[in-house]
Amino acid sequence: MDALLAADSAMDSVKHFVNVLCEPHWFLIISVVALIVFLLGYRWFTKPVVAGAIAALGTLAFIVSCQDPNFVKIVQKADNVPIVIMIVVVSYVLWLAFRQAAINDKRLEEGKPLLEAGADDKVLVWPDLVYIELIALVICTAALIVWAIMLPAPLEQPADPNVAPNPAKAPWYFLGLQEMLVYFDPWLAGVVFPGLIIVGLIAIPYIDKNPRGNGYYTFKERPFAISTFLFGFVILWVVLIVFGTFLRGPNWNFFGPFEFWDHNRPAALLNREPRDMFWIEFLQRPIPGNYILRELPGILLLGGYFLGGPIILLVFFRRMYRQMGFLRYSVMSFLLLTMLLMPIKMVLRWTLNLHYIVGITEWFLNV
Repeated sequence: MDALLAADSAMDSVKHFVNVLCEPHWFLIISVVALIVFLLGYRWFTKPVVAGAIAALGTLAFIVSCQDPNFVKIVQKADNVPIVIMIVVVSYVLWLAFRQAAINDKRLEEGKPLLEAGADDKVLVWPDLVYIELIALVICTAALIVWAIMLPAPLEQPADPNVAPNPAKAPWYFLGLQEMLVYFDPWLAGVVFPGLIIVGLIAIPYIDKNPRGNGYYTFKERPFAISTFLFGFVILWVVLIVFGTFLRGPNWNFFGPFEFWDHNRPAALLNREPRDMFWIEFLQRPIPGNYILRELPGILLLGGYFLGGPIILLVFFRRMYRQMGFLRYSVMSFLLLTMLLMPIKMVLRWTLNLHYIVGITEWFLNV
């Protein structure tokens, strides 16, 4: 009996520790550190033995976690099952790509031909491609039928304008966008940032003219481009989907994976603004009536970030600046700083309750 009590106490301690690590600021920091560590040691992490051990530990942790009723309730929810599958698929695809990149980088160092060298990529439509597509069609159809039988569609009651679900969540593919709406004004999170994503993707061939890495897997020859893309995709999209799916509960509060979703937990936050910190707390003066003067601390912070940021980045990217020139480097640094602004703003919100850096409601300009 004492042994069982000790085991339960130890398991509760582990669950509490995991819940603490899943607090948003720690979760985001750990995700960024994990991505950096993986990129630095991708040759070791992608070894089949190491990757298999990590996958086995992850599977074991998932099975053990399923013994907790709160965890099971979240993970087995019909809307959330595809996200669990997505995490597994994204992990596998990243491993596969970086495994081939690790092999190619090693072969390049040894002066050997690439894995893709001499490969005949020509595929006949008939019979090769048609057979592959037919088999894939049959497998996907069978899988969807089994899925539909074992996991009924999450249909709810007819829509009622007087009754809103708590929490009200967008479809999974919009959860990242919904998460951005928490930290930025709707026109920024819903229009400007998605537009900059499209502009950034269009600008990639013009900003990065490095011909190396075209047509074969590599990381050593394109570290900056691949790292930047993975930061945007994994951290600023997949992690935000995980936030919205598994960690966002009633009243849009954050809950750990082993916490009960309490609808009565208070959701009120004390919003703080840079103008309040500067004029009231620091200078102990009333806030000026003129909106430009009122928001001057935030404007200076934001202006210093976008004007001083490229200069600071120049310390790390001096060689890239010489290769790209002033114009392409300026565009690249602006897009990079805009992308980094999102996690910075998120951390400031979680740790300091910072509402907006600049809040000019007269112009609907709230950053």
